Amino acid sequence: MDERIFHLINERWTHPPLDLFMPIVSSAPIWSPIFVLIGIALLIFGGFRGRAFVFCTLLALGFSNLFVGPLKHTIARSRPKQVQPVRPAFITVFKKPRVRFSTEADRSRAGVSFPSGHVNNNTVIALCCTLFYRRWGKLYWIITVAVAYSRIYLGAHWPSDVFATFFLAAGETLLVLALCELIWEKLVSRRLPELAAHHPRLLSNLRS
Repeated sequence: MDERIFHLINERWTHPPLDLFMPIVSSAPIWSPIFVLIGIALLIFGGFRGRAFVFCTLLALGFSNLFVGPLKHTIARSRPKQVQPVRPAFITVFKKPRVRFSTEADRSRAGVSFPSGHVNNNTVIALCCTLFYRRWGKLYWIITVAVAYSRIYLGAHWPSDVFATFFLAAGETLLVLALCELIWEKLVSRRLPELAAHHPRLLSNLRS
C-alpha cells in the first residue's frame, strides 16, 4: 500500500503547475528567512503571546530535531529514489520545471528517508500555532499538509515516512509544551508574581 500510494502521487497525480509549485513549498532556503522575520516581528510586536509562542516553538523544534538525525542513522530507511527510478527527481525553482527520473547519481547523494525533517519541523510549528493562536493558527496546517505532500510528490519520502513523522513530531511537541506549562506554573509564577498575575498560565489563558 505504501508503494501504491507513493506511485499514485509521484507518477500519476502530476501536473506541470504542481511541478513548479511543489519544490517551492518544499524549499527550506525560501521559507527560512520568512520565518526568521516573522519570529523577530512577534518578539517585538507580538506581546506576551508572541514571545511565548516563539520561545516554545524554538524549544520544541530544538527538542524534536535532537531525534531526527539519530533516528535516520538508526533506521536507515532508503528514500524512494534510492531504490527505484522516481519522478520527478529534480525541478528548478522559479524556472521552467525540468522533470526527469532519478539516476544512480541521485541515489548516492540522497540521505535516508525516515523521519522527514521537513514534516517534523512544520508539524511542530503547526501545532504551536494551533495552541497559541487557536482559529487563525490552524491555518498553518494547510502549509504543513502541502509540505508533507510535496515530499512524496518529489520522491523524497514514502507516505509512511510522512505519517509516522507527523505523530512523532506531534508527541514531542505536546511533551515540550506540557513541560513549559509546568515550569511556568511551578517556577515562574513564584519568581515573577506580577507577570504571573496577568498570565497565570502559559497556554490555557490564551484566547484567539
